[in-house]
Amino acid sequence: MRSIIPYLLFLFLLVMFTCSCRRDKTLTDPSAKLSFSMDTVLFDTVFTSIGSSTKQLKIYNNNNSKVIVSNIRLGHGNASPYRFNVDGIPGPSVKDLEILAKDSIFLFVEVTVDPLNSNSPLIVTDSILFETNGNQQDVNLVAWGQNAHYIRPDTYLQGLPPFSIVCDTTWTNNIPHVIYGYAVIDSLCKLTIEQGTQIHFHNNSGLWVYKGGSIKVNGTQDLPVVFQGDRLEPYYKEIPGQWDRIWLNEGSIDNEFNYAIIKNGLIGIQAETLEGFMGNQLTLNNSIIKNMSRSGIFSRFYKIQAGNTVISNCGLYAAELTMGGYYEFNHCTFANYWNQGTRKTPSVMVLNYYKDQNQQVYASPLYKADFNNSIIYGSLEDEVLVDDIGQGVDFNYGFNYTLVRTAKELSGSLVYKNEDPQFTDITKGDFSLKPNSFAIEKGSPTFVTGVLITDINGNIRSGNPDLGAFEFTP
Repeated sequence: MRSIIPYLLFLFLLVMFTCSCRRDKTLTDPSAKLSFSMDTVLFDTVFTSIGSSTKQLKIYNNNNSKVIVSNIRLGHGNASPYRFNVDGIPGPSVKDLEILAKDSIFLFVEVTVDPLNSNSPLIVTDSILFETNGNQQDVNLVAWGQNAHYIRPDTYLQGLPPFSIVCDTTWTNNIPHVIYGYAVIDSLCKLTIEQGTQIHFHNNSGLWVYKGGSIKVNGTQDLPVVFQGDRLEPYYKEIPGQWDRIWLNEGSIDNEFNYAIIKNGLIGIQAETLEGFMGNQLTLNNSIIKNMSRSGIFSRFYKIQAGNTVISNCGLYAAELTMGGYYEFNHCTFANYWNQGTRKTPSVMVLNYYKDQNQQVYASPLYKADFNNSIIYGSLEDEVLVDDIGQGVDFNYGFNYTLVRTAKELSGSLVYKNEDPQFTDITKGDFSLKPNSFAIEKGSPTFVTGVLITDINGNIRSGNPDLGAFEFTP
């Protein structure tokens, strides 16, 4: 028995030595990756004074050998408002940090911002970059840069975007409102938005008026309500697709947008009824929808009445009116000079059916689609598509005293075709009229009622009005 003890001791020491050597070996494989406790370090404190907050990030080496992280650094370097300390070593750059096999280290990061500085961005972002054996990984850093009302999702349901409920409240213009995920106006709830309010959406975020809910936007000519993305750097000023949409569901009633600017999203307003007409209504006056990567308005069997409204520069359609419904556009300007890629679809499409993603066709009556004293123009040779599915389904539309770029024969009391409206500056999105515009005094006074007595800029219409949202003023 004694003779075997030295042998077993030798085997034990040999195994320990072998394992120790294996664990001390440095992994140089370029495919070696680190793992992190989170992919984004989010500073979710709403600062009320100059604020500093510290968060913790854990860095894992799940490999069977140690690794050497050649560089850990802040993306913006010394200019970053963030600071970090990793394994007791301060940044903004730490080199040649060793992490043993199956081990981990802690990184602590903090940020200091002045939320009372109105010139700072709403969202302060950076990243921590990790370079290991030639490959680079990163962890995002996100903090609030200004005082704002931050609406963050608290409900997660399969098949729906993350959302939070908004009910019977008023959004004021004292500080901006920033939406992450979807803000949902629930059934029988109402959201009122005061003049001058600034609303910012994070990527893929939106506003959703659910069944039985309603929204009222009370902008004015001097203080419009603005819906846009949360990136306020000059580069993003006119970039489409930065957020998702304003979504009006069936049963949402008395929805009003007055002097609203809706820009730089995927869809400006999506208004749809899928369970039968339920009195759904959207009133849109003196508003601008622009720079949408899909559509300015996307409708399925809804009731929309719009006046003095400009819809411009959308990737597919300015107005995508499908599955029938009830529509009246008075003194509206549809101007589609999309320059972010190739557009092959017309500015305005009117259908009494809809095809889903499986090409299943759903027919529904088009009770009315009238365009009165309006302009529909753009960069394509034909900017209108009207298509009737037949099958005895109602299909009623009219272009009345409206200037259209098209080769089609269209129904209406007076259709002006292919006359250049002479917009002031399409490159700058100025769709007012030049002195020699064909659209001057081509409208009918019949449609000049209510809010349409003045144009979108408050200029009085008299006699035979000009077409579109703008009345020419010398």
